[in-house]
Amino acid sequence: MNPQKAGVLYRTLSWSPDGRLLAEDPPTLNRVPMEGLNFMLRVMFKQETVPPDWYIGLYEGDYTPDGSETAATFPTVATECTAYTGARQPFVDGAVAGGATSNAASLAEFQFTADKTVMGAFMTSAAAKGSTSGVLLSVVRFPSPKVQVNGSKLQIFAGPTATPVIA
Repeated sequence: MNPQKAGVLYRTLSWSPDGRLLAEDPPTLNRVPMEGLNFMLRVMFKQETVPPDWYIGLYEGDYTPDGSETAATFPTVATECTAYTGARQPFVDGAVAGGATSNAASLAEFQFTADKTVMGAFMTSAAAKGSTSGVLLSVVRFPSPKVQVNGSKLQIFAGPTATPVIA
């Protein structure tokens, strides 16, 4: 019997400035920090208000998530990457079915304004880059660093799931 797991599956697509697909990673399961776990339980059992929107951000520090992260500490401890146009990218989810949803129809897209090496991604309820407010729901360290050059693009698939996940 497989254990039930809840979390977010992430997949990345790296694009060159001229639009060539350079790399695509297989899905990677995240870590839901204690802040995210407590938030989910408060929503389900204490009627906490759900934020209207969720956002995906990137980090560039050599940081491995350990579950103690919070929205207040994460931008600093993981060194949030801010060298892309706009704010953190909206998570636009589709229908919920089979214990999952995803942004497959509207991937989060980051257009880089400087050369950067991205180590991972996160999902939070605050849109502003570097924000220390809101809830940190999910954090993932990518299987390999994403080396992005100025003008390149990184797309992030995020799929919250509460189904059996085989690692």
